[in-house]
Amino acid sequence: MGFCPGENKSHVSRKGSYMASLPSSPNSVMGNQVEKLTHLSYKEVPTADPTGVDRDDGPRIGVSYIFSNDDEDVEPQPPPQGPDGGGGGLPDGGDGLPLPSPQPYDPRLHEVECSVFYRDECIYQKSFAPGSAALSTYTPENLLNKCRPGDLVEFVSQAQYPHWAVYVGNFQVVHLHRLEVSNSFLTDASQGRRGRVVNELYRYKPLSPSAVVRNALAHVGAKERELSWRNSESFAAWCRYGKREFKIGGELRIGKQPYRLQIQLSAQRSHTLEFQSLEDLIMEKRRNDQIGRAAVLQELATHLHPAEPDGLGGCPVVKPEQVCGGATSKEQCGGFEKLG
Repeated sequence: MGFCPGENKSHVSRKGSYMASLPSSPNSVMGNQVEKLTHLSYKEVPTADPTGVDRDDGPRIGVSYIFSNDDEDVEPQPPPQGPDGGGGGLPDGGDGLPLPSPQPYDPRLHEVECSVFYRDECIYQKSFAPGSAALSTYTPENLLNKCRPGDLVEFVSQAQYPHWAVYVGNFQVVHLHRLEVSNSFLTDASQGRRGRVVNELYRYKPLSPSAVVRNALAHVGAKERELSWRNSESFAAWCRYGKREFKIGGELRIGKQPYRLQIQLSAQRSHTLEFQSLEDLIMEKRRNDQIGRAAVLQELATHLHPAEPDGLGGCPVVKPEQVCGGATSKEQCGGFEKLG
């Protein structure tokens, strides 16, 4: 995108917003104050290179997203789903024609395989390696049989932000949703989405189950300006690991970016983004899951490789070999349709 890894600048978000940090103010929440500048396209975003062209293949500086304390607030409620986690909806498409049959939710097609590093230490990993069953999803009713107090639970659905919660026992979870920490039945918190236990994604040493439950229950009822977390994942992870890095403003955004998000494009290729805080990195990681694997690969292909005109008004077309390390089929690329 044009930012040099050594520069202390934020990247541009996929929604076209450039975030610039301002000096903290006594009246600002958690000492953070931001200004949002809107740009119509990537070409209008300030870059280190006036031509907007990257001169190196090194890591790009990541994104600082500050839209609300809970990123799920900007998304509509998930549509009704079938028992397999696929999309549901009305019996017909509005013109009398039946809707296509719901497709089962497949993490390998919809989610982004990635790792998170703090300097040289891997602190998070989502892998689809053969034999890995950690990302299998279950209906809310079946998930209850797998939960133990202190477990982290993630509810997933196509085109939705993942929703995290802490299981506290008695069929209940504590979760941050719509700017309030609530105690809900797991089946209600799922909103029909499939879920899984995700204790193994983060590699920090967890607190005892009783301490995790205590952390979660102690914040039930907290809302809006009382909150110290920007989204459900940060809240749930803080309850389990107790690390201030999950809180809003828990780290100073100065100097070199110590966090790296490594997005796996194929078995041989990956792309790395750098961040000054874990908080910012989590926002980007969650946004990737919300827009889906195919969209992430398309964006990276579009902005990391030159586009070629197709002869029809100069519209750019991305070469299939520029995506997923040369994969030319949906199966090879994990769901990305070949173009051209």
